Amino acid sequence: MLSKQDKELIAEIQSGLPLASHPYAEIGERVGLSEQKVIQRIGSLQAGGVIKRMGIVVRHHELGYTANAMVVWDVPDERLDEIGELLGSQDYVTLCYQRPRRLPDWPYNLFCMIHGQKRERVLQIIDAIVESEDLADIPHKVLFSGRRFKQRGARYL
Repeated sequence: MLSKQDKELIAEIQSGLPLASHPYAEIGERVGLSEQKVIQRIGSLQAGGVIKRMGIVVRHHELGYTANAMVVWDVPDERLDEIGELLGSQDYVTLCYQRPRRLPDWPYNLFCMIHGQKRERVLQIIDAIVESEDLADIPHKVLFSGRRFKQRGARYL
């Protein structure tokens, strides 16, 4: 059972941390806890499985990154880990993950995201990765985002 103060803390953080030099101190002021106690309580809530994960939601569009491409790859299964690690290590790749193929219509099993300010630049980056990493033999498609539906973290309360 969550205490009233834990519920208040969760309500404060689920919409995002304040953009401040000491966000936990700012949150603490709102819920009547010290900065250290906020950090401690969040750690306890995570350890207890109440908070599953904390992460960052970057609102790319607001930062000027409007050319966002998901590159989907049809990677041979025996090379999936190798190529996934290779793509994931690229500076411009912000996430890289495996998904099951949906044959016969969708042969792609590796997805990576690249954000940019201009489509032409994103396509240049993809071409450079393909060339420098010798991936020309791996079928892929570039899918640019057309519309955003949701950009927020989990809601607990």
